[in-house]
Amino acid sequence: MSINFHALRSCVLWTFFCFISSLSSGLMAGTTGKISGKVVDAETGEALAGVNVIVSGTNLGAAADLEGNFNVLRVPPGIYTVRATMIGYKEIQYQNVVVAIDRTTRLNFNLPLQVLESSESVTIVAERPLVQMDLTSTSASIGADVIAKLPVDRFEDIVNLQAGVVEGHFRGGRRGEVAYIIDGVSVNDVFDGEFSFEMENNAIQELNVISGTFNAEYGQAMSGIVNIVTKEGGDEYEGALSSYLGDYLSFNDDVFYNVDKTNPIYNVQGNLSGPVPGLKERLTFFVSGRYFKEDGWIYGQNIFQPSDSSDFSGDDPNSWFLMSRGQGYNYSEFLIDSLKKNATAVAMNPQTRITGQAKLTYKLTTSDKLNYELLVQQRDYKLYTSTTDHFFKYNPDGNYKRQKSSYHHTLSWNHVFSDRTFSSFKLATFKSRFEQYVHEDFLDPAYVSLNRLRDASNNAFYTGGQQMWQYRRQTDTGIAKLEITSQVTNIHQIQGGVEARKHKLWLEEFEVIPDTPHNRKPPESSFNNNQFTVQPTELSAYIQDKMEFDYMIVNLGLRYDYFHPDYLVPEDLANPATSAKRDAKDSHQLSPRFGMAYPISDRGVVHVSYGHFFQTPTFDFLYRNPDFEVFPLQSTISLPPNSLLNTVGNAELKPQKTVIYEIGLQQQLSDDLGLDVTAYLKDIRNLLSTEVLKNSEQDRFARYINRDYGSVKGLTIALEKRMTAGFSATVDYTFQIARGNASDPNDAFLNQQSDPPVETTKQLVPLDWDRTHSLNSTVTMGTPDNYVVGLIGKLGSGLPYTPTKENIRESVKNGGNKPLYYNIDIYAKKNFRMRNINYSLFIRVFNLTDRKNEQNVYTDTGRAGYTLDIFNSGSPRGINTLDEFIIRPDFYSAPRRLETGLSISF
Repeated sequence: MSINFHALRSCVLWTFFCFISSLSSGLMAGTTGKISGKVVDAETGEALAGVNVIVSGTNLGAAADLEGNFNVLRVPPGIYTVRATMIGYKEIQYQNVVVAIDRTTRLNFNLPLQVLESSESVTIVAERPLVQMDLTSTSASIGADVIAKLPVDRFEDIVNLQAGVVEGHFRGGRRGEVAYIIDGVSVNDVFDGEFSFEMENNAIQELNVISGTFNAEYGQAMSGIVNIVTKEGGDEYEGALSSYLGDYLSFNDDVFYNVDKTNPIYNVQGNLSGPVPGLKERLTFFVSGRYFKEDGWIYGQNIFQPSDSSDFSGDDPNSWFLMSRGQGYNYSEFLIDSLKKNATAVAMNPQTRITGQAKLTYKLTTSDKLNYELLVQQRDYKLYTSTTDHFFKYNPDGNYKRQKSSYHHTLSWNHVFSDRTFSSFKLATFKSRFEQYVHEDFLDPAYVSLNRLRDASNNAFYTGGQQMWQYRRQTDTGIAKLEITSQVTNIHQIQGGVEARKHKLWLEEFEVIPDTPHNRKPPESSFNNNQFTVQPTELSAYIQDKMEFDYMIVNLGLRYDYFHPDYLVPEDLANPATSAKRDAKDSHQLSPRFGMAYPISDRGVVHVSYGHFFQTPTFDFLYRNPDFEVFPLQSTISLPPNSLLNTVGNAELKPQKTVIYEIGLQQQLSDDLGLDVTAYLKDIRNLLSTEVLKNSEQDRFARYINRDYGSVKGLTIALEKRMTAGFSATVDYTFQIARGNASDPNDAFLNQQSDPPVETTKQLVPLDWDRTHSLNSTVTMGTPDNYVVGLIGKLGSGLPYTPTKENIRESVKNGGNKPLYYNIDIYAKKNFRMRNINYSLFIRVFNLTDRKNEQNVYTDTGRAGYTLDIFNSGSPRGINTLDEFIIRPDFYSAPRRLETGLSISF
């Protein structure tokens, strides 16, 4: 019996959609929290029905039921005052009530009888709980008030502060395994898995980082969730303008050339919010923008330009001829010293970033609200992160320029059916475009022959030539999403949703062939000219139940994901380019999720969670080298800029899978001190790898398959001292063992290409980002209306590397460790107020001690500063020495950076 899976999939989704819709309920997932509790008579302890519980400054509230219970749903994250009122009783109000994304804040009201001659209310200042009783997995919520006190410039800095996160790797996972969400909509670029828009800190209302298991509402992620809710306009006008100047202040000019000179960093950002005139009670706005520019901390010298042609072929350096910026010279030591001394410093990792955001909120009725949000970002930059970049140190104009732009539109409609039920419908589109080239027009006559890259050799910096490829790609994604939440009973909160995502991916990359009378592209059938347009589809649906019993909280959910790749696969892998092609098969899977929190006292709770998490590989690996072409020579000096030569995609890659187990304890140790201990285990399967094949001409190539695997286990211990007497602090320690058979999907192919070939690892070895010991701490001192001092300290054991001797591996993969890592950042701000305007003078110092953390090392010494193997290869045929060549500023973390500025707000 044959099964029509397309019809079956449609039937399943339609049935699921109808079931959810029949609940008459709704909520936008992951953007709001809930306030729940009970109201009783202060003298008798009896439940009070009909008491009005109101969130001040909003139109949110609820009435207590016959048992005195109340639930206020869809509360945006933030800090509120909550009031309970009833005729005949004094009003009770809680101030400083913190509401977090997906969390329940519990408030209990004991209302005293109203004395006739007194109308005063009773005010209670709430304290943010150190123990979150409904937390069933590891999650951290960081509000705008906390972000403002930390020495951080980008939201990734906050993410990397969380226990178990190492430079974007969540609990041992590979990069690209994290879902980034802004206001309930995913902003991951499906091509490479990275976020397509970098939200600025001044627009963030709350940042929620989930590094453990996560609910069924979240999909297409295996390691974690970064969920950002942005600010909205209020009933009053508010605004802020901030600007700072900065520079890198370091004494390590032996590594960071030109860092001792002034190289300013510019930043201006601001935001404005409030009601739209004429529609004050119905339409509000929030707009923000930022301009940031820096030249970076890595510099080269413009000794050469791409058109220079030199000759270092003779055995006697005195016979060498070189051309510097169009002028010919005979080689001499005096000449070389003069050229280096007089050359201009050129930034090699500069960037300029412009960001804009606009958000309109329109309250149609008390039951309906519309939101429209526009996000725009443009980034122009260069990178210095590889050996190829290093070769351009004396010819910086020959290296790639990069440009990334993104445009996001989101329209959402929130509808309230009752005080227990509401829904959200979202339509969103975003475009992410990336370009990489030396000259924007491939016909530009400034392109010169590829041979100029061969003039200098043997560990010598390039004396001419430029990168030859042009690379452009664009991702257009359309999203439709319906989510529903209903507080069916005081115990059960049911939530469900369906989502459809349609993508259009376009790519063009080719090598420029300089020619007369004009440059040309290679033939479309060649390996160095690739292009494709595909339109894959993703569908998903989920349902989950949050059960809040008096003695236990349970999160139970189920998720369904479907993927249609919209591409072809070759039937004969011995002749992939010429073989007949067939449609790639669709994929789908179910993901169960479970979490439980069991309070052991009013100050302690144990949680246990388990879940299956699937993620379709980033689309680059599905569609790479779309014509399946193999370059017979196997190597070239002009390599594709963003892929490995002679690798081909596989549109039938299966979803990668992670199974996560977690158990933890939250315990309040004193009135101001809390402890969190969590142990976790991850079993990772179907990770990307390569199978090495040969075509009928015996040319070797690699095809991506699901074969790699890994295992991660760890323990985190966190202490938090909340703000009292002007002082707060956090300390967290992570012990983690992240093992796998490969860190890079290309490992198997790279091993076969090495000389001599290396046998692929068949055992679990440390992954490249396996930091066994990590310690993070934050300290905040001061009072918001006077001064604030914030400090971040990070300490970690060295990451793994593979020791070699004379370029031969001496141990198993990643058998050695790099040096210890530590870093300290500090922020100080002085506040004052004049004529109803708030002013703040601030200073931020990153890498306070100017520590040269060795992020990469030479594999024969295990250090970033020296190597012995390079001296066995002879002297460079160029103008640099070996001592100059082995100085790699990209092997180290950024030097000390100082920023000082002024902010104004009202």
